[in-house]
Amino acid sequence: MRLADIAIRPAVPADAAAVQAIYAFHVAHGTASFDTEAPDAAFWEKKIAHILARGWPFLAIEVDGVLAGYAYASQFRDRAAYAHTCENSIYIDPDLRGAGLGRRLLEALIDAARASGFEQMIAVIGGGEPASVALHARCGFEHAGRMKKVGRKFGRILDTVYMQRELVA
Repeated sequence: MRLADIAIRPAVPADAAAVQAIYAFHVAHGTASFDTEAPDAAFWEKKIAHILARGWPFLAIEVDGVLAGYAYASQFRDRAAYAHTCENSIYIDPDLRGAGLGRRLLEALIDAARASGFEQMIAVIGGGEPASVALHARCGFEHAGRMKKVGRKFGRILDTVYMQRELVA
């Protein structure tokens, strides 16, 4: 892939159908999300608008003008004490995994989350997905804990791995 073919931009509600399609694949075939049914495009349209309205980042990565992945950061928990801590989510089109898009997108999300006022970023990695753990480690995240046997999907009992990265120097 040529560098000129890749662009990262803020997501817009019109991206909802493409976001839904990417997420639906991961719900149906992976354990990174513990969802067992993918929400529809209307859900994603509202979610994109809600995150952007809060001043939080929701980014899209495009390859040749086609949405190839997305990432967003939202407050880690609802309570006021967590106002400066975010949780990230990142998903890449399954046909484009391994091309380095995840790292580019996560690095851009880290910068955007910092600019939004977040000071800590938490990754909650369902199933302890090795590729996601490796991606986050490459982007400066450290292991922060493991919740054992908290999810069930595809007949498996799954752990959740927590990783954390400071966003301020």
